[in-house]
Amino acid sequence: MDIRRWARLALVPLIGGAALVGPTVPAAAAPAPVAAAPVAAAAASDELYVSEHWCQSSGDGSEQRPFCTISEAAAVAGPGQTVLIHPGEYPEKVRFTRSGSESAPITFRAVNVDWQMARVGRYNTAAVTGTILDLSGVHDVTVEGLVVFGAPYADAVTVRGSQRVRLDKLSVETGSYGPSGVRISGASSRVTLSRSFVYNPNGPSVAVEPGVTDTTVTASQFDGSGLTATDAPRLTVTGNTFHVDCRRGIDLAGSSPGASIRNNIVVTTRQRHVCKTPADAVGVRLSAESVAGSSTDYNLFDPTSGGMPYTWAGTDHPTLASFVAATGQAAHDLSADPKLTLVNGWDRVYLETRDGSPARDSADANAPGALDTDMLDGSFADDPAAPNTGTGSGYRDRGSVEARGPVTQDPLRVERKIGGGPFDVVARSGTHFAWPVERERTKYAYYLTGRRFWRVTDSATAEYTLRRAGDACVQVQASQTDFRLPTSNEERVCTQVGARYVPVTPTRLLDTRARIGVPDTRPVTAWGTVELPVGSIAGVAQEDISAVVLNVTVTQPDVSGFIRVDSTGAFSGSSNLNFVKGETVPNQVTVPVIDGSVRFTNYSSGTVHLVADLQGFYAANGSGFASVSPTRVLDTRAGTGTPFPAMGTRPLDLSEWLPVGATAAVLSVTVTAPTTSGVLTVYPYGSTAPTASSLNFVAGQTIPNLVTVPVVNGRVSILNNSSGTTHVVADLAGWFSPDATQTFVPMTSTRIVDSRDSTGLPGRTPAPLAAGETVRFAPFKSDVICAPACPAPTAVVGNVTVTAPTRPGVLTVHPGGGQRPTASNVNFVAGETASNAAVVAVGSGVDLFHNSGGTSHVIVDQSGYFIAAAS
Repeated sequence: MDIRRWARLALVPLIGGAALVGPTVPAAAAPAPVAAAPVAAAAASDELYVSEHWCQSSGDGSEQRPFCTISEAAAVAGPGQTVLIHPGEYPEKVRFTRSGSESAPITFRAVNVDWQMARVGRYNTAAVTGTILDLSGVHDVTVEGLVVFGAPYADAVTVRGSQRVRLDKLSVETGSYGPSGVRISGASSRVTLSRSFVYNPNGPSVAVEPGVTDTTVTASQFDGSGLTATDAPRLTVTGNTFHVDCRRGIDLAGSSPGASIRNNIVVTTRQRHVCKTPADAVGVRLSAESVAGSSTDYNLFDPTSGGMPYTWAGTDHPTLASFVAATGQAAHDLSADPKLTLVNGWDRVYLETRDGSPARDSADANAPGALDTDMLDGSFADDPAAPNTGTGSGYRDRGSVEARGPVTQDPLRVERKIGGGPFDVVARSGTHFAWPVERERTKYAYYLTGRRFWRVTDSATAEYTLRRAGDACVQVQASQTDFRLPTSNEERVCTQVGARYVPVTPTRLLDTRARIGVPDTRPVTAWGTVELPVGSIAGVAQEDISAVVLNVTVTQPDVSGFIRVDSTGAFSGSSNLNFVKGETVPNQVTVPVIDGSVRFTNYSSGTVHLVADLQGFYAANGSGFASVSPTRVLDTRAGTGTPFPAMGTRPLDLSEWLPVGATAAVLSVTVTAPTTSGVLTVYPYGSTAPTASSLNFVAGQTIPNLVTVPVVNGRVSILNNSSGTTHVVADLAGWFSPDATQTFVPMTSTRIVDSRDSTGLPGRTPAPLAAGETVRFAPFKSDVICAPACPAPTAVVGNVTVTAPTRPGVLTVHPGGGQRPTASNVNFVAGETASNAAVVAVGSGVDLFHNSGGTSHVIVDQSGYFIAAAS
């Protein structure tokens, strides 16, 4: 097939659908509706994107052009920015050198969802050496959610000489012989490690070195080895789970006074057996210089290892009772099996308690460093089988992970936003807890079809603004484990959003005879395709244009055939213009913009010339539509009317039917009894007639065409560009205005009625329509699953075709069940295939009246539909 790509459109329009009859073959399967395009990227000043899968080598960190590495984002991120690190593998070591401010920190956040996570470091065979995350000499930086794989012989994460750094929700696994999982050193202060899992079978999971002050370690888990601190005053260790191998759980050496140790679970034998050297398996050890101002309480020690719960100021305390008696502290400590079990979250494992654990509902809610959520970022819940012995609500568990009981999820709903813009949608979910909770808290991940990235939020609602009209489909994951475990696989739920119309003065974009929009005057070859890139129109970017409205004319065809206008080039069994040899035929076509261009395909064995005039386009901003039952607003044959004179122009006053402020009218315009060949042009009142045609005709012909024309003060102008006279008939199908509320949902042209094989006419035997017969059909709408319901079509945009008529006649389409109007959509003669675009309001479906004394086959191809405003 010969494909000719031509110049970009300077403008672009849209409305009135189209699809002409193609070969007499069974209808093809209905194409999928146009997918709604996603909203534009967030401003780079707010968010930067990192994505292994979607990145570009020259990325700028926007949603459309993400960075490939975390290091690229770390090199440019500034105060108040959030770097969203999407799932993937990042074999790099990241040096954080830029700082935020106390009121506007820099945040690096992994966007983890079910079984998808952001891994950084020496994952699998990645040849990465040294520390993976290195925060040196920075302040006000937060790193969240990364899965960190350390390199051999190196700390996995280091914070050195930094202030107000927060490491949150990390999963850290050291490399072989790694000295520590997380090391905090230098003159660092106010560093927080929270909701993280650190595994190190070698040195300490967390090492706090001399000179560090005011460190908080909270709601985290340490596997293999525990926490060591030396000369580190005012250390807060709250609500953690230590799961170590015959080693000390918490070890404060040197001078580390002012420590607070509360709500921790300390297990000093992971294998739950007596250690060979129980003296090594001390739960908590504080040096004599660290005791001053330090306190401990509400901790739970597993006695299985044989190790002592406390060594305090050099004195060993083999039992909690002896420690309480000697120090007066830890009155609420417990010594018992915490009943822990390991949960396999792939690379984000964690430990949780089993039923009957003494850790449940027994923590101090007012402990320094206590967070408002647990390690899994979930709610604190009341286990009905456990007594509430803690402070505050009494719901909080000791350790890092809260037991929550069964949770049920509400079905997902996706709705257009009431009072919002035409492309605004709201997705709603929700969860319910069987156990009482301090506050309901769930993590939700929403995915809008057509968008690249999941959105993770604490909210049960998510709002989106799409860029184009069509299906808006969302999936949701709801998790109480911060997506460490898979959630139920929610089926996507949809709604539809419609676009508003922007009329333009009819503008010629393409004329293969006159080298308009093309490099030469060659006709379109047999089976050839012409491609016109859309580009921006009237300042609206191509990505924001939902559809264009063109008046397309075929002329000088060598043989009979048809033209299909679409955005994909795929054959679907529908057509837009049918023609016979030597005939000039116009038709209005509404084309969805899918891949950024409009394609004209010549389905014939001969050549044709093509003309295309822009009428308008659909986008987020513009006018809404109001449909009416077809209403005759002009008939020069009626009463004392006279035909249009040669080269005559007349105004058509529509103010009787249109509201003040109407921007465009949809008219089915018919030429009848012309004395010579010519062109009819309908254009805005008061302007100069454009070089564009609405209707081409020859002497003696009756031919209609749908026209969407801008209205000025309620009027339009009609020019008879011929040397003879002609009568003109116009039927109003609706109008556009800022106050009208119906919006347009475009779709790939789809055959919905064909009397030749009974498509769309269930229960009717394939046969032509009889004289005077009326058939009723239902408009096509997207077959996606909507909750609560898909918007119902209020009007249909399509193309109506008659073929193989045995006698002359007229086809009239009108709202189903309503009174048949005095209007026509297609005029035909015996043996002719004729068609016309139509916009028709929907009643009890749509009625099609075959006003002829003979029989005819009829075909309807739909290219979209209007929907009412959200309510």
